[in-house]
Amino acid sequence: MYFDSHCHLDRIDLTDFNDSFPNLINDIKAEQVIRMICISVNLESFDSMYQLIEPYDYIYCSAGVHPDYKEVTEPTVDGLCILVEREKVVAVGETGLDYIKTGTNMGWQRKRFITHIEAARECKLPLIIHTRNARQDTLDLLRRYKAHEVGGVLHCFTEDWAMAEQAIDLGFYISISGIVTFKQATAVQEMAKKIPEDKLLIETDSPWLSPVPFRGKVNHPGRVRHVAEKLAEIRNTSLEALAESTFKNANRLFNL
Repeated sequence: MYFDSHCHLDRIDLTDFNDSFPNLINDIKAEQVIRMICISVNLESFDSMYQLIEPYDYIYCSAGVHPDYKEVTEPTVDGLCILVEREKVVAVGETGLDYIKTGTNMGWQRKRFITHIEAARECKLPLIIHTRNARQDTLDLLRRYKAHEVGGVLHCFTEDWAMAEQAIDLGFYISISGIVTFKQATAVQEMAKKIPEDKLLIETDSPWLSPVPFRGKVNHPGRVRHVAEKLAEIRNTSLEALAESTFKNANRLFNL
């Protein structure tokens, strides 16, 4: 049984599922994925996302605004804390810093990140962190604003082991996506070998980053098994053991 710790169910193209969300969910469950976290990316779509997953007692969600989104409603600590009062909300985010496309003059992004950290501490929920090309700033803000009080996960992690190790020391988990299955992702594979068993999560980040052998196609949580298979291979463990440990880790992090 598998736990997809990071997916965007409301953004999956349903064409291959006869335009039916229940059909998608049935296909996912057929792959032994029995829990999922549907991740919020902006406040404008939060209500529709929540309504979509509300009928399913094994699907949970987060509340937050992705760092890549510019022309959206800015979150506030009070606003986020109101959203997380809903039964299915188990985390704050995704939030963080992304300097890949937008450079380093990103004061607005850092301000948004701080708001999420403060909300998570206020509401006592873990953080879901997105970080790309912003290693030092991400770690500095996590330390400065005491994110260790709630912990969380660095999702779809592709940075180096030095950053992962520091995040783990702050109480964070490291989540690995389908990127680990890509032939050229040797650095990610080497880093993933070093993550302690009790700090490792798996995810799809669907509908993006579909793992081999589905690379280039629309992704969904039913393909998280392929992430687990590759991790089990490179970590020299069994698929069953890796599935069990990551399932337990996700339940522990999200208090389920």
